[in-house]
Amino acid sequence: MKRILASTAALALFALPLSAQAMQRPAGDTVTITGQVIDTYCNTVMGAAGPSHRACAEACGKAGEALAILSSDGTIYLPVSGTPGQAQNPRLLPFAEGRVKVTGTHRENHGLHTIEIKTITAAT
Repeated sequence: MKRILASTAALALFALPLSAQAMQRPAGDTVTITGQVIDTYCNTVMGAAGPSHRACAEACGKAGEALAILSSDGTIYLPVSGTPGQAQNPRLLPFAEGRVKVTGTHRENHGLHTIEIKTITAAT
């Protein structure tokens, strides 16, 4: 019984650095992008976008459909938070289907572009 407990304790001690390592965020670059806030479903599935789609994008965003930023070069950036579970839609809803200028930390993983937003303002 003592061997089992000692083995379990040793394994737990060796696992701690591994679990801490898994929680580290990959480094990202600070970028400023300008683009349009889109609702990902309507834009990518139905091609709906622009001022005439604003009310729909707001309704979808409030219902939980992910809002994202379509940059001027065609890249879609999914906004993420530095804190797990912190929704980003409320920050983007006032700008639905409008143009924004966003500064934040950009990361790319398996082709998915994310941005941890530091500042967001309406773009002219």
